[in-house]
Amino acid sequence: MRLSKAYIPTQKEIPADAKIPSHKLMIRAGLIRQLVSGVYSYLPLGWKIMKKVMEIIREEMDAIGAQELYLPVLNPVEIWEESGRNKDFGDEMFRLKDRKKRSLVMAPTHEEVVCDLARKFVKSYKDLPQIWYQIQTKFRDEPRPRSGVMRTRQFIMKDSYTLDADEKGLDRAYNLHAKAYRNIFSRCGLKFHVVGAYSGLMGGSKSQEFMIESESGEDTLILCTKCDYASNMDVAESVAEKASDDEIRELKKIHTPNRRTIDEVSDFLNIPPKRLMKSLLYISEKGPLMLLIRGDHEVNESKLHTLLGGDFRSAEKEEIRDICGVDAGFMGPINLRKKIRIIADISLKEEHNLTTGANENDYHFTGIEINRDFSIDDFVDIRNVESGDRCIVCGEKLRIVNAIELGHIFKLGTKYSESMKAYFLDKDGTERPIYMGSYGIGVERIVAASIEQNHRDNGIVWHPSIAPYLIHIIPINFQDDKIRGISEQIYDLLWNQKIDTILDDRNASPGVKFKDADLLGMPLQVIIGEKWIKSGKIEIKKRSNDEVIYSSKTKFLEDVVKIINSLKS
Repeated sequence: MRLSKAYIPTQKEIPADAKIPSHKLMIRAGLIRQLVSGVYSYLPLGWKIMKKVMEIIREEMDAIGAQELYLPVLNPVEIWEESGRNKDFGDEMFRLKDRKKRSLVMAPTHEEVVCDLARKFVKSYKDLPQIWYQIQTKFRDEPRPRSGVMRTRQFIMKDSYTLDADEKGLDRAYNLHAKAYRNIFSRCGLKFHVVGAYSGLMGGSKSQEFMIESESGEDTLILCTKCDYASNMDVAESVAEKASDDEIRELKKIHTPNRRTIDEVSDFLNIPPKRLMKSLLYISEKGPLMLLIRGDHEVNESKLHTLLGGDFRSAEKEEIRDICGVDAGFMGPINLRKKIRIIADISLKEEHNLTTGANENDYHFTGIEINRDFSIDDFVDIRNVESGDRCIVCGEKLRIVNAIELGHIFKLGTKYSESMKAYFLDKDGTERPIYMGSYGIGVERIVAASIEQNHRDNGIVWHPSIAPYLIHIIPINFQDDKIRGISEQIYDLLWNQKIDTILDDRNASPGVKFKDADLLGMPLQVIIGEKWIKSGKIEIKKRSNDEVIYSSKTKFLEDVVKIINSLKS
């Protein structure tokens, strides 16, 4: 490609709404342009990168025996009502009506459509197993699209689905995808972690995320400083630093007028927040529930959802008065007006001399001992991991980092097949539900994540496997006959060897050409000037580390191939 003919609208200015490096550089390098909030056009250079990523994905999916298909974006709302997710997705799902007033939705994912196909096609165990995948546009009505292509309302996703006769088959399919995902992200040049994750709206028995560390990330990743333990904050476990000594004290009721919050009680009683105990009242489908957690810890909503299931919410003021007989801020597990289930976070199991509300306005209890002063139903991990916590595997300190999710794999089990009646006949003629798995990769996220991991202030540094072009030829003065002639020869040589190359044939200053080359970030820059003509050597510069290698005309092709292969590895 000749740069004079290419549509690559680079720009110096950084858009006001661009906050993270990938967003800034994708705009400046002419990869994307926004149409409306959360919707982007991919320009030729950007789409070329996307196609390279999709090619890698296809190769690795085909390698595990997956079959590519293409599923409709427009779905009848009825199949989403069958699964129950029409309500779950709520306003996040785009909805419309056709001219006959039939309700339709724009699919944010395709478990329901796959399940509908399966119940029509899969009749016997002989039809199983199946692995189906697609690379397709999805739609989610994000309330606040942000971070460029990281969180949009229209996006391209690789989603695949496995259909098996039993859990053993599902395990095999899940492991195949885990291996394929490792290959995909490794081939794209990404340094990633595989972490335990929360399944959320997808449901199922197990899920894992593939994530990269990034200051720009919206997810939170927990990593051990010594061993391989890694987890998403939603499901991460840890050992908390002990808050109290082992001395057993007498239960006392203390007057705490108008002190309701942890900070207010802590200051008034001169007790550190870690020695206080939050008493939180929730209302779930199974009835009211009191949660107890240390004053310096926060409840993890995802863990709470796993514990309670279904819908739950914080109790209203009137419900607190009815159950505890007190105003909010003074409730606790001792002397409850009504008997309810009480759950304590596991970090409280070895704690003593705690303080919480006395179920009497303007009073708190101190010296509380769990199991002496009240009984609980269970100790459960319901808190966020905190800085200073230790690893549950090796005991070393954990670190908390921001992260970007690249992909997510789920064991769905029979969640969808049972609700949508996707059954098959086994060898004994017994009707059984199909075991399903679901596996997603955000294609744009791979591109953006690559930039987040590999960039400088002056531009992108592409990995060779997904770079739009491998080589950027920079003639210092293209109007000079000798420089132009040599540049054209090298350009033709590389294209004849099917090496993607771009030639800057513009009548522009060297400074402009070098700045654009650094911004666009091709792995190798080949610089042609008077110096080369006089010395008979070709200057090859690696974008990754600015290392300069000099080659001769006779060895140029050999050297270029060797450098590219070394960069890929």
